[in-house]
Amino acid sequence: MKLEKIKKLALDAIYPQFCLNCNKEGSVICADCFSLIEISEYTFCPFCSTPQRVFKKGTCDKHQNKSLDGLFSATPYSEALVKKLIYNFKYSLFLKTLSPYLAYLIIAHFISSQNQQILNSGENSLFIPIPIHKNKKRKRGFNQSELIAKELSLVSNIPLNANVLIKTKKTQSQTKLTKEERAQNVKNSFKITNPEIINKKIIFLVDDVFTTGSTMFEAARVLKKAGALQVWGVTVAREA
Repeated sequence: MKLEKIKKLALDAIYPQFCLNCNKEGSVICADCFSLIEISEYTFCPFCSTPQRVFKKGTCDKHQNKSLDGLFSATPYSEALVKKLIYNFKYSLFLKTLSPYLAYLIIAHFISSQNQQILNSGENSLFIPIPIHKNKKRKRGFNQSELIAKELSLVSNIPLNANVLIKTKKTQSQTKLTKEERAQNVKNSFKITNPEIINKKIIFLVDDVFTTGSTMFEAARVLKKAGALQVWGVTVAREA
């Protein structure tokens, strides 16, 4: 028996899996509950305070030529089940198994919105997860955005690089900060370790939730400055 299967059996015995929504035994989220999540068929400008739908481009006319070329968000963060899944995924060490489910929501969004930037981008692209500071990663044990990016990379065959963009500045939690405070908090907090890896590449920047966009905008700015051709945000949910 393979080691991974033994580990799974052991964990299932100690921490039996029940649906986070209806408590049915069998999986961390059952098929019935998972099917209730609303997948967005559209893409919206990431810079508009009131989301504006965009067609065949990533931003509205008012926000062209920004560091972030567009945003793919699978579902509204306002859904209670989505919030529950992301919270448990982020803060429960034993629910890292949620990553394929969250990645599936993103893939479903790519398909339903008929956006081909990712699925047809080819060898000139990279998935890069939004990094967390090494101290936080050591404490948490993993980077949730990296786990989602790994799943997306497997499905799309687009390479993943989790080391070229790093977070060098230990910032405070964004949760209770205003939009302006969030932008200042993450300013100059990211660094590119090897610009050659991203030079003239299309970057798909992966995170769990898009809120004000401060973190993603700053990461995109650093990537563009280092030579990235395009930078697109990819998140499970958008809070708006």
